[in-house]
Amino acid sequence: KKHPPPPPPASSAKKVLLCCLFLIVLFAFPITSQAQPARLTNPTAAQIGSCGLPTSWAQFNSNAPVKTFNMTADCTFSSSNVQTGWPFLYFTSGEFTINGNGHSIIGPSNGHTLYVDNSGTVLNLNNVTIRQNGGGAITVRVRNSARLNARNVIFSNNRPAGSIVIAGLGGQIYLENVQFLDNRRTGTGGLVTSADANTLMVITNGIFRRNAASRSVLDADNSGMMRLEGCIVFDSNTQLDDVTALTDHTTTGTGTLTDNSDPAGCLALTPQPKKKKEKVPTAVPTSTPRPQIAATHVALQAATGATFGATFGLDSGVHFRQLDGAGIGIQSIIDAGYLEAFDVWGYVEQGVEVCFPQVGRVVFLDANTSPRAIVPLESTVVNGQTCVSINSPGSLVLLPN
Repeated sequence: KKHPPPPPPASSAKKVLLCCLFLIVLFAFPITSQAQPARLTNPTAAQIGSCGLPTSWAQFNSNAPVKTFNMTADCTFSSSNVQTGWPFLYFTSGEFTINGNGHSIIGPSNGHTLYVDNSGTVLNLNNVTIRQNGGGAITVRVRNSARLNARNVIFSNNRPAGSIVIAGLGGQIYLENVQFLDNRRTGTGGLVTSADANTLMVITNGIFRRNAASRSVLDADNSGMMRLEGCIVFDSNTQLDDVTALTDHTTTGTGTLTDNSDPAGCLALTPQPKKKKEKVPTAVPTSTPRPQIAATHVALQAATGATFGATFGLDSGVHFRQLDGAGIGIQSIIDAGYLEAFDVWGYVEQGVEVCFPQVGRVVFLDANTSPRAIVPLESTVVNGQTCVSINSPGSLVLLPN
């Protein structure tokens, strides 16, 4: 005959009672923690958001039905859109292109913004600003022999613990005409890093201004390789104390950094005085006045509230005109709700400044390319005006922030 088990000791009975009470409370009250969204795999065109990119975290491979993304507005990725520690856009095989068209990718606070992984995977990133990524992750990471080609890209106001851009485990990164502005790596290390054996980062024409990090702006780390070409500008970068000057570039361990940058190449990015030709005297000298177009600028300023300037004055041969949507001619810019636009031509090489009467962001439509390339410009806000400088002809368009 089987006897029932003896009653549990008093201590065990208390544990059972506490466990029962816990279960009652657990099922009596709803759990308020937010569930992470499901990751999209190879999203279709119907799953692309109105800004031109997926609205939830997504993974892509060579079977993805959409491989080229044309942004039509700023894309904001919040921490509720991505699982903590994961990349928002994760590319694992195939070749993809993101055309920013002057818009911004506003990154999450709890994960990577872009992650390119595995041999043969390529991401082409054009004419876009990547900003406000934060938290403990890396803004852009390329690893395992994947490749990133970034052209006309601005990295602005990112606050990750890791690097703003990092190549690791054989990753290849090619940055051309890039700007790193007001970024802050909150953890230890360099702001932009090439780490591990067989990694390579090539930077051709780059501006690094008002950034902060603990080690350096650029760092070739742990057998990583880095090469600088063209015009490289370091300006007002500090250590995390926001006071001490930050080293431009370092090598750590067996890292290699080759500096082929040419300060003379920066002349193309800086307004330079144009050498005036000496006049050859003639027997009967005649006076040929410069075109008096300053009054045109005065009228345009009165009509729009904008202000204009040129190194050698507004009667030196530089011209301006206000543009409407037809004059802009790029539908994505028109659809973004542009605030104001001007075309600038003539003697622009001397250096020209335009100040729009509103606060916003400015894109430049380069007249030297066909179709016109869309290039985000660094701007300053002075007394409620957004000011930019250029030294080649094209159109300036003010867009909402």
